[in-house]
Amino acid sequence: MVSSDRLLAFAAMSFLLIVIPGPSVLFVIGRALAQGRPAALTTVVGNTVGAYVLVVAVALGVGSIVERSVLVFTALKFAGAAYLVYLGVRAWRQRGSLRAAVTADTADTATRNGGLRTLWEGFAVGVANPKTMVFFAAVLPQFVDRAQGHVMVQMLALGLVFNLIAVACDSVWGLAAATGRDWFARSPRRLSLVGGVGGLTMIGLGVTVAATGRKD
Repeated sequence: MVSSDRLLAFAAMSFLLIVIPGPSVLFVIGRALAQGRPAALTTVVGNTVGAYVLVVAVALGVGSIVERSVLVFTALKFAGAAYLVYLGVRAWRQRGSLRAAVTADTADTATRNGGLRTLWEGFAVGVANPKTMVFFAAVLPQFVDRAQGHVMVQMLALGLVFNLIAVACDSVWGLAAATGRDWFARSPRRLSLVGGVGGLTMIGLGVTVAATGRKD
């Protein structure tokens, strides 16, 4: 298994990467501002599941293909960017209906379906996050002690550490943003404004993701 010193070093590097807001964090903040705490936390879970899919992919060897292929990496990056822009445009167009979404008593089925959709959207952003993709493909394997064997298990364990840290940090970001949203929710105009800002944030994030990444 992974030695304690490697584990601590990986945890420290993971924390430094996670604590700096990237696509997933900004998406969680946008969701918190637009839809509140439940949506923010559901998005965090979706992001985490998506990120762990990347860990599994790296452990199975798929990550090396993404790392070496500019074409594959670029395709995944632009797919994620396009999805972020789509979600941002939709949030902007629906900003006027946020007041009803906050105050209305929806049926259990509608709430469940909305939660599943939010979970899926968070997953899509997490699995297409270029920042996490590069980290897992290029950095994660460096902390594996191949002499100890069970390389795949070591990668999965390290990935789990990363995701536990990500859940904690992203949840703090989401809850903090949702707390500010409660003040905006007292006014339809302010709530519409925050919905628009959340939508524009996601659009800007999508453009940023598309414009950044590998230089090779």
